[in-house]
Amino acid sequence: MSTPAPVYSLSTIPHQETIDFLRRLSSMLTGGRNAEMLQQAASLIETLSQRASSAEQLFHEQQEDHARNLELREVAELASDNLFVEVESLKAEIDLLKAQLEERNRQGDIDRNWFAEETLRAQAQAEVAQERLTAVSAELEELRKPPPPETIDDSIAVVPVQSLRTARTQFDYLARGFASKGDVVSQMICEIGARALDKALDDNAPTSNISTMQAGPPPLPET
Repeated sequence: MSTPAPVYSLSTIPHQETIDFLRRLSSMLTGGRNAEMLQQAASLIETLSQRASSAEQLFHEQQEDHARNLELREVAELASDNLFVEVESLKAEIDLLKAQLEERNRQGDIDRNWFAEETLRAQAQAEVAQERLTAVSAELEELRKPPPPETIDDSIAVVPVQSLRTARTQFDYLARGFASKGDVVSQMICEIGARALDKALDDNAPTSNISTMQAGPPPLPET
């Protein structure tokens, strides 16, 4: 009855123990085919063990690379999500800016049209005021004409008080109109005429219907 082969428990390095055992067993034989086969088996196991170790090391490296790739993928996906949110936010901001720009352009068109209309209206009012000023100036020049030499001297003009008051009112109206439009020169001319008429009215008795007016240009108002 043959003795059963011993069973060896695998240690932490089972392949190396097996290889050493086969080589020791081969050295105990006197030679021959069995010893050669034991040596070949030991060499084959050693080669396969090295290949297995290399494959296991490669597998671990691949696992580590795979884990790193997963981490990088998660980071890339998170960055992609953040960029997507940022892009959507920028798109919304751009749309808002476009809407504001369109509103400003529309309001600008309305303002330009309003200013154009106001300019035309102001020009029309200025033309009317200029015509009234021309008429008043002509009337004032007519009033300044000296009376006949036999009734008064050359330095005095006889003018109806009501005419002077009417001219004074017209000068005030024109001065206010020119002041609202920023026409300082025309406003100053009207104020000069009004001061001249004020002086002519103040120098005469309130009960008189005729006013005497000094000939020549009136003094400039103080500024």
